[in-house]
Amino acid sequence: MILASASWTSIVLTVCAATAYAIPAAGARHLSPKASRAALLLAWGLHGLLLGWSLLGETPRFGFAPALSVTAWLVTAVYAVESHVYPQMQTRWALCGLGTLTVVLALVFPGTALHASASPWLPLHWALGIASYGLFGAAVAHAWFMNRTEEQIRLAADPHSGMPLLTIERLTFRFVAAGFVLLSATIIVAFLYGESLYGKGTTWKWDHKTVFSMLSWLTFAVLLIGRARFGWRGRRAVRVLYAGAALLLLAYVGSRFVLEIILGRTL
Repeated sequence: MILASASWTSIVLTVCAATAYAIPAAGARHLSPKASRAALLLAWGLHGLLLGWSLLGETPRFGFAPALSVTAWLVTAVYAVESHVYPQMQTRWALCGLGTLTVVLALVFPGTALHASASPWLPLHWALGIASYGLFGAAVAHAWFMNRTEEQIRLAADPHSGMPLLTIERLTFRFVAAGFVLLSATIIVAFLYGESLYGKGTTWKWDHKTVFSMLSWLTFAVLLIGRARFGWRGRRAVRVLYAGAALLLLAYVGSRFVLEIILGRTL
């Protein structure tokens, strides 16, 4: 925990962003859709300002909590765009709760400072990896929404109360496909420029992060092939998606959590 090293600007922005997220999360049933959407956009803007300040306004740091924070911000950005096209999406309270949690975690556990001598390929590697996290996070959110919609259909709820099930399913797998492309690019960059990323004499580093990343890549590849070749859909496809997302979460966030919090080590 490096909370004592946080600047007052970071603390103020974190409190503002967390509060802005918490208001629509706690009052989801009492706010109108328009007010709830406006509150979410305000929270998203403050969150983005906080991320920008952490990268440009002070010494850049990175770790498991900042990775989760950026992922939550990207998922919220996807939702903000989609909510204008599909106003039936009703996941604002869950995203706001996630945003509140991640911005506070990033303040309490800001990670380790990036060295000035870090490889110029490292930002690209991280950007691709975090972007894939965001896309798979959006896919998981849509899969959860798809399961809920399917449950409502089985309970004979109002069929016009939400998005069509096939539309949600189509969006889910678009995010999976896009995330798979970025995850593949992340792995390719690590393979081609491993010596620049990990040091001379190290072209490929078989650590926990690499193993879980490859396992998640294989899981998503099986999911996409199963859907294209065998028509996988519904609960079977969602289970495979959840498994791949869990493996990907363990790849970086999980390994860094163990190093930073449990073992107290830095890279």
